[in-house]
Amino acid sequence: MAEHPHPRSIAIIGAGLGGLALARVLHLHGIAATIYEGEPSAEARPQGGQLDIHEYNGQRALEAAGLLDAFRGIIHAGGQASRVLDKNGTVLLDEPDDGNGGRPEVQRADLRRILLDSIPPGMIRWGHRLSSAESLGDGRHRLRFTHGTSIDTDLLVGADGAWSKVRPLLSTAIPSYTGMTFIETYLHDADARHQAAAAAVGAGAMMAIAPGKGILAHREANAVLHAYVALNKPEDGIREFAVEGRFLTEFHDWAPALTSLITNSDTPPVLRPIHALPIDHRWDRSPGVTLLGDAAHLMSPFSGEGANLAMFDGAELGKAIASHSNDIEAALRSYETDLFPRSAAAAAEAARNLKVMFDERAPQSLIDLFADYRAAASHRSNIPADGGD
Repeated sequence: MAEHPHPRSIAIIGAGLGGLALARVLHLHGIAATIYEGEPSAEARPQGGQLDIHEYNGQRALEAAGLLDAFRGIIHAGGQASRVLDKNGTVLLDEPDDGNGGRPEVQRADLRRILLDSIPPGMIRWGHRLSSAESLGDGRHRLRFTHGTSIDTDLLVGADGAWSKVRPLLSTAIPSYTGMTFIETYLHDADARHQAAAAAVGAGAMMAIAPGKGILAHREANAVLHAYVALNKPEDGIREFAVEGRFLTEFHDWAPALTSLITNSDTPPVLRPIHALPIDHRWDRSPGVTLLGDAAHLMSPFSGEGANLAMFDGAELGKAIASHSNDIEAALRSYETDLFPRSAAAAAEAARNLKVMFDERAPQSLIDLFADYRAAASHRSNIPADGGD
């Protein structure tokens, strides 16, 4: 079999957590790569809320990147606390942060910042939004960007998220609607201005669940309450339903401390339909290109694995490239051999949790789900406290 030498050029599409983890691990091994990111700068948009970073994948990726100490410096102490409420605001389950570090909470923006700070600034080309990618044969690809430029690369890595422009080189799969939509809100200075909501949320994550719907929230740094309305609704018409505020009627008989997370929002509500790729999404090996993170295995947030898997994918791919320096195809085969089963397992878990959490037995179904995770804690500490992906 012909040997495929180490690529002269590596193009990573997307400066999210997975692409940055890959770039950092490659940098540590002295391997040059370039990230092409569509946004104009690191500050172009808010980076979302908190993530629980798991010791068995996300923290292992940060260890491979040499960033565990920096990670420990951004942990939100107490953020692992979780509670389940019914629609009347009655606390059914209240688990404090045990401080064991198994899944500590951090702000996504802080995590991205330590990854950005760990690589040379020249590794990222901001303002390069990919419009298309095509194979040139022999593992090389041509990338065209929306501002009119193009480049050729020896290795192409799609780290470009749910609607990846790289994925069609490998797969015909496209994300499908899961049936669940989130409507995102924020309350600021909550302890002073929104005391009832702050008390309901508690110290960490709060999930108030009923069949087919719920109000989820997380306490973030500086007394911020980051909340999501969750609704099981058909995709057709959901945008108008949300924009017009008709979703509020779904919670007309819920406790005011819970509905105030919606009605008192300090920001306009943001609609976030939840999409997923097929649970067993995989592709045949194609020379010179692969995927990581949501581009490879988009799933619902109800296993809390999205960000963790993206970083782990990036770190594992970086290590595979470094350890197969004389055969890039061997590196990609090794990476994908492990990628497919781990992503399928997480995707199956996310799909199961989404179905169980909002079934006709909710909120009891969620309490039972927590009990199942506790029973398996000796094998895996991953209670789905907040959909942290």
